[in-house]
Amino acid sequence: RALYALEHWIYKKADAIVFTMFGGKDYIVDKGWDHDVDLKKVYYINNGVDLMAYQKSIEEEKIEDPDLIDNSKFNVTYAGTIRPVNNVGKLLDAAKIIKSRGDYSDIQFLIFGDGVQLEELKERANKERIDTVRFKGYINRQYIPYVLSRSAVNVLNYSQNQYNWSRGNSSNKLFEYMASGKPIISTVHMGYSLINKYQCGIELDDDTAESLANAIIEFHDMDKDQYIEIGTNGKKGAKDFDFGVLTDKLLTVIEQVTKYKEKIL
Repeated sequence: RALYALEHWIYKKADAIVFTMFGGKDYIVDKGWDHDVDLKKVYYINNGVDLMAYQKSIEEEKIEDPDLIDNSKFNVTYAGTIRPVNNVGKLLDAAKIIKSRGDYSDIQFLIFGDGVQLEELKERANKERIDTVRFKGYINRQYIPYVLSRSAVNVLNYSQNQYNWSRGNSSNKLFEYMASGKPIISTVHMGYSLINKYQCGIELDDDTAESLANAIIEFHDMDKDQYIEIGTNGKKGAKDFDFGVLTDKLLTVIEQVTKYKEKIL
C-alpha cells in the first residue's frame, strides 16, 4: 500500500508520464487515480530495437550450429529465460503432440537460454524421449538476431494467468522477433496487440500445448507466399519501434513539457 501511494503521488506531481505499454491510461483508471492524475499528460513509448545494429548482427555475429544451417528443418525457436513464468515445458508438450500426428519429422524445437528449470526440462525430454527438442543453453545477446533469422517460427511463450496482459506488451523480445522477418506465435492473447495490428503472427486464445501445436502446424503447412508476407509484415512493423523513432517521440514529449512549463512560469 505504501508503494502504491508513492506511485500515485509521483504521477500527480509529474509533468509527463511515459508508459511502455499502450494501456498505461487504463492502468491509472483501473487504480482510480484519474480523478487527480491528468490523463492528457500520459504518453506511450514502447521498448524497441536498433534495426541497424540488429541487421549488422545478423550479418556479422553468426554461430556455427548445424541446426541453424540445415534448411531441411522447420525450426520453432524460443529464446529467453527458462523459468516458471515462461512455461517452457509447454514447448515439450507441443513437441510430443506434433510427433504423434504423423509426418512432421522436419519440425524441431530450438530452446536458447538458461534458467532454474533448464536441467529439469532436459531430464524430462530424455525420460519421455522428446527427441525433436534441442536445448542450446545460454548464448550472448549479439547472436540472438542471427538465431531468430534462421528460425521458421519464433515463439513468445508466456503463462496466461501469471501476468495481466490486458494493457499490452512491452517485451524487448517481441520487437527482436518482429525484426527477424519470421512469423511469431504468442501463447497469450494480449490487449492492444501489436501482433494483430501488424498481422505478423498468431496469438492463441488459450495457452494450451494443443493450441500451440496447431499454430505451429498451421505455419508449417501454410502457402509459401502467405508465410513470407506474415514475416515481412513483422519486419515492416519493427520500423515503428526503431530506437531512432522512439527517441524522436521522447524528445517530442520533453519539448511539449518544457514549452508548457515556460508558458505557465
